[in-house]
Amino acid sequence: MQQPRKLLLVAAVALVDPDGRVLLGQRPEGKTLAGLWEFPGGKIEPGETPEQTVVREIREEIGVETKVDCLAPLTFASHSYADFDLLMPLFVCRRFWGIPQPREGQTLRWVRPRQMRDYPMPPADLPLIPHLIDLL
Repeated sequence: MQQPRKLLLVAAVALVDPDGRVLLGQRPEGKTLAGLWEFPGGKIEPGETPEQTVVREIREEIGVETKVDCLAPLTFASHSYADFDLLMPLFVCRRFWGIPQPREGQTLRWVRPRQMRDYPMPPADLPLIPHLIDLL
């Protein structure tokens, strides 16, 4: 009988600036998938909704504030990595307060959706790009 695989639930956000660019963060050295570019977000904690996770994570990761009401669900990613399965809703947020600052050693960059393919991203994130291109 096959061993059950771990399901990792994470939530992410496409922060969109007034110019229609999306914020990406480059994972720092020493972390899994280091060097790859991703949307801000993180693990959903027990008792949290995905929206609450996004609000908490962007406050912790990049020092930006938003509200659950400012998040619009866009799509989700489902991907099987070698040792776990990932499920990740992606929200869009155009209303936030503060200037993103790298608080966890990551590099931040505002990127137009059509240029995202120029940035190496985790496999789970790649299918999300066309949804952002269509939206923005």
